[in-house]
Amino acid sequence: MEAALLGLCNWSTLGVCAALKLPQISAVLAARSARGLSLPSLLLELAGFLVFLRYQCYYGYPPLTYLEFPILIAQDVILLLCIFHFNGNVKQATPYIAVLVSSWFVLALQKWIVDLAMNLCTFISAASKFAQLQCLWKTRDSGTVSALTWSLSSYTCARSRSLSQAGVQ
Repeated sequence: MEAALLGLCNWSTLGVCAALKLPQISAVLAARSARGLSLPSLLLELAGFLVFLRYQCYYGYPPLTYLEFPILIAQDVILLLCIFHFNGNVKQATPYIAVLVSSWFVLALQKWIVDLAMNLCTFISAASKFAQLQCLWKTRDSGTVSALTWSLSSYTCARSRSLSQAGVQ
């Protein structure tokens, strides 16, 4: 019974993550604007996902426990490119993508680096949400922000937290 419940949680999270950013991407493309989206928030979120993925790979966790992170990273990279496209210069995304790719290798140089980065992930995640809310407050425009994406994200966070508190991976 416990294994079936764990499998259901893992597969439901994968399903939700596969569609997590699609409403957001759709809203940005429909509005033809990235107004209301925070670049710092997106970069922090990408960093957090990258650290989670690298940590799971580094310690040899089963792929099903971290398969959602490559999906989320790909969707965030699409959003990153949308932000730069609608702001008029896609080439400016290159240094950010280069830093993210090089971070993959830097995180695994020493065990303490990946462990420290993982310990900072809760702070990084909270800072990402704070930066997005700050951007929304500043622009007073939530037209390109998807409530469905935020709701789906809450589900995946609740699932991850409840499983980690139960000691399940």
